[in-house]
Amino acid sequence: MPILIDGHNLIGRMPSLSLQDPDDEARLVSLLKSYRARTGKAVTVVFDPGGAYAPPTRRKEGGVEVVFARPGRTADDLILHRVQRSRDRRGWLVVTSDRRLAEAVERLGARVQQADAFIAQLQTSPGDDDAAWKDDVALSPDEVEAWLALFGGQD
Repeated sequence: MPILIDGHNLIGRMPSLSLQDPDDEARLVSLLKSYRARTGKAVTVVFDPGGAYAPPTRRKEGGVEVVFARPGRTADDLILHRVQRSRDRRGWLVVTSDRRLAEAVERLGARVQQADAFIAQLQTSPGDDDAAWKDDVALSPDEVEAWLALFGGQD
């Protein structure tokens, strides 16, 4: 399920980012690239126009599509338009805490996730989802010797 993110809305709710930071968009994109690498999910982040990080209006970074609305349009406009023109509207997950945008895309059939819930997923460490690693224990010297004997060990 592709994820469509209301970028400035998400930044405004992240304790580690600030809309006052001139690099806020770049920092969010960096976090999203890590998330994309960890999950393999298709991610598009849409920002309102303006700011030093804006040109060009659309590009890919680390598998994350980054889109800036042109002057006179908003990120909400672009998100709504993308869901409207989709053949599989139910296939989209829109991340926003903007109630008006959330209601509009839900009426079209898209799913909505509040920014705070997505932030929790975004800040999950790479190994947190892998329960097998949580119980990892060191091998005893006898176990190491047994494995070395079994697989040829060192000469």
